[in-house]
Amino acid sequence: MLTKLSNKTFTDISLVIIRVILGVIFIAHGYPKLFVFGISGFSSFLSGLGVPLPGLFAVIVTIAEFFGGIALILGIFSRWAALLLAIDMIVATFLVKVKVGLIAPMDKPGVGAELDLALFACALAILAFGPGSISVELGLLKKEIS
Repeated sequence: MLTKLSNKTFTDISLVIIRVILGVIFIAHGYPKLFVFGISGFSSFLSGLGVPLPGLFAVIVTIAEFFGGIALILGIFSRWAALLLAIDMIVATFLVKVKVGLIAPMDKPGVGAELDLALFACALAILAFGPGSISVELGLLKKEIS
């Protein structure tokens, strides 16, 4: 079965899978910042980390995660969303996760840097290769060209 798929088809399917999974994860991270804790709650968290201009960065990160996740799923503005999300993950890794280490200790599950670095790598893949041809973005471009 896999041998019958062309490299382009396999790449396009892989990019859709990466975009959708990455998008869902970032929506799940952005949703509570937007609708549960709110921008002010997230701003307080960032302030506690010593982030300068926590109110501004709370808005930027929340928009990048929630709406960037939606953009990735749809395949629109994919490279821009991926760039913002890659920056988000690098900053999160250096601000918070580097103190914990790569793998979370047994007494603090889920706080290691491994997830952030995996999300960073996936965002870089979308940044490098774009959304693939199975996307709204490239579908619109094809209509404009024809």
